Amino acid sequence: MRHGGVRSQGTMTVAGVLLLAALSACGAGAGRGGGRAVAGAEGPGAASGRPARTGIPYVGDRLQRRIPAASRQVVAVYGDGKDSAEATVVFYAKHGRVWDRVRGWPAHNGKKGWTLDHHAGDNRSPVGVFTLTAAGGVLDDPGTRLPYTQSEDFAAPRWWDRSHWHDFDHVIAIDYNRVKGTPPDDPTQPEGADKGGGIWLHLDHGSGTSACVSLSKPAMEYLLRTLDPDRHPVVVMGDRTALKA
Repeated sequence: MRHGGVRSQGTMTVAGVLLLAALSACGAGAGRGGGRAVAGAEGPGAASGRPARTGIPYVGDRLQRRIPAASRQVVAVYGDGKDSAEATVVFYAKHGRVWDRVRGWPAHNGKKGWTLDHHAGDNRSPVGVFTLTAAGGVLDDPGTRLPYTQSEDFAAPRWWDRSHWHDFDHVIAIDYNRVKGTPPDDPTQPEGADKGGGIWLHLDHGSGTSACVSLSKPAMEYLLRTLDPDRHPVVVMGDRTALKA
């Protein structure tokens, strides 16, 4: 396998161990769950369909200020609660000074909810604003402008529950404790291993993850085809209370 992983003889390279750690951050061990229906998904800011002229809806000044001035695309993840794995993702595009709500989908986040101080293994997604600079997955590039790394090495280990086997068919790296622009499976963690890493947007398996945000395949394909490095996309993510703070 090109980037490490499990060898056919049953031994594992150092690179494979690092990749498995990244994959594990994105949902290993999560059980089956009854995910919400994708059709007709609506989230905060969707009721009126009107643009928000002062910023991303339901996001307070602290996080609004962290959205780069050059950004014209925001993936907002509205968590249902601090300890909830349920969320709604809304995609916003900026036209002039106006943020328009474009699409929304149901989603999942960390099994134990959200945190302002994420650490490896806490099963909570980090609250914050993070750039989106690279994508990849088991499947071929569906037509994204982001740098895309296709490799079978993204495949979830087959000892995981079958519901997880397609989690990483497509992924978008969330630039939390990683080197921007590198492939999603790059194991480098500038802030150290204790701060966790390998946090992605990826395909949903119907329940909470270990820290990532998961969406339906149509939602992931839409984001991959729409996110544009020239528009400096970011993800704004957290539970509703933390987002408003």
